[in-house]
Amino acid sequence: MIPIQTDASEQSLTSSPRDIQHYMRPGTLQLGSLPPLSLYVHLPWCLKKCPYCDFNSHEMRAAELPEQRYIDALMADLEAALPLIWGRSVQTVFMGGGTPSLFSPQAIDQLLAGFRARLRLAPNAEITLEANPGTFEKDRFKAYRTAGVTRLSVGVQSFDDDFLRALGRIHDRDQAIAAVEEAAQAFDTFNLDLMYALPGQTLDQLRADVTTALALAPRHLSIYHLTIEPNTYFAKFPPAAVEDDMAADMLDLITDLTGAAGLQRYEVSAYALPGHASVHNLNYWQFGDYLGLGAGAHSKLSFAHRVVRQVRARNPELYMTQALAGQCVVQDVDVKRSELPFEFMLNALRLAGGFDIGLFAERTGMPLSALQAGLQQAQTQGLLVVNGTHVQPSVRGFDFLNDLQALFLPAVSQREKASSLRTK
Repeated sequence: MIPIQTDASEQSLTSSPRDIQHYMRPGTLQLGSLPPLSLYVHLPWCLKKCPYCDFNSHEMRAAELPEQRYIDALMADLEAALPLIWGRSVQTVFMGGGTPSLFSPQAIDQLLAGFRARLRLAPNAEITLEANPGTFEKDRFKAYRTAGVTRLSVGVQSFDDDFLRALGRIHDRDQAIAAVEEAAQAFDTFNLDLMYALPGQTLDQLRADVTTALALAPRHLSIYHLTIEPNTYFAKFPPAAVEDDMAADMLDLITDLTGAAGLQRYEVSAYALPGHASVHNLNYWQFGDYLGLGAGAHSKLSFAHRVVRQVRARNPELYMTQALAGQCVVQDVDVKRSELPFEFMLNALRLAGGFDIGLFAERTGMPLSALQAGLQQAQTQGLLVVNGTHVQPSVRGFDFLNDLQALFLPAVSQREKASSLRTK
């Protein structure tokens, strides 16, 4: 998910949950119905911090994982949040990290049982677990499936040992292939994560990576351009960057190879066989709601007259202490009405197929006129196609997505925020 930065003066910092009446008070928005609801669960530990990673992850040996205490904290966090989502059905669950596959199958089983006991989990809910080949052992993935996980996302990144070492990964090519083969046996739907535009990578090397991935028959493939993020090792010691023209050629190659294998590019970085798109991620891009549990997790929740964003404490030890005391939410802010068109379009424009224009009013509680200026400008620049009630990025708009999204920024903040947009 792409975080939206909010000025400190606009944030409401709290050490304890607000009373439910706060969220129900009158406001400037009018939502006729609430969007689908997802659950994101952050499991923040990993064996080694990758030099490109800017997620909230913390190195720890598996033997040191405080599994039970963290699960207890997650349950306390959820119970404190229940009044905000009371009566709503949860359509998807996504366990991300860190490296969630450091948690034992027994711990994941306990976690999912706790969710089912406290939530209205849809009978066919998509339940995803991120896994690292470096934590793979025979039958472990099958045990996750037995625990209730329905979709596995395997963070391969590359099948080239030299690139894996350069990326700081703890697995090698053979481990990656073995893990994916086990995932294919255990799950009807599984995802592979790859990266491209790696330091020194050639088109032939990328072709070999993607060809190897496709030979393993993933139903879903996520392929990300290596991005140098602030506060990472690569930001301090930048590797050689791939030129923009070469990166564009790489993306064309990826699209050609995946298309020939029957995978459709349905989102900027996501390719899937028909019927295997990530329901959880689609809910993000369609501006659905999500409750985030765990250290540093973000939430976006809708009410009749407002849209709220929350953030939990980032440090795992602090999070556990505060969650068990019912006080782990450290930021709680109403999204400003003027920011909602940009937030909606920042997400929805990532979808290759676009969206129906009525979705904007449905998910934001705002009139369609709030988008008109941006839509007209985007059409004039050839970045957007509007066909009746349907809006879709043009081929050019998809190639210059940052420019397209920036057209929907509030006028006073366009120059400030355009430079911070990123697609990943």
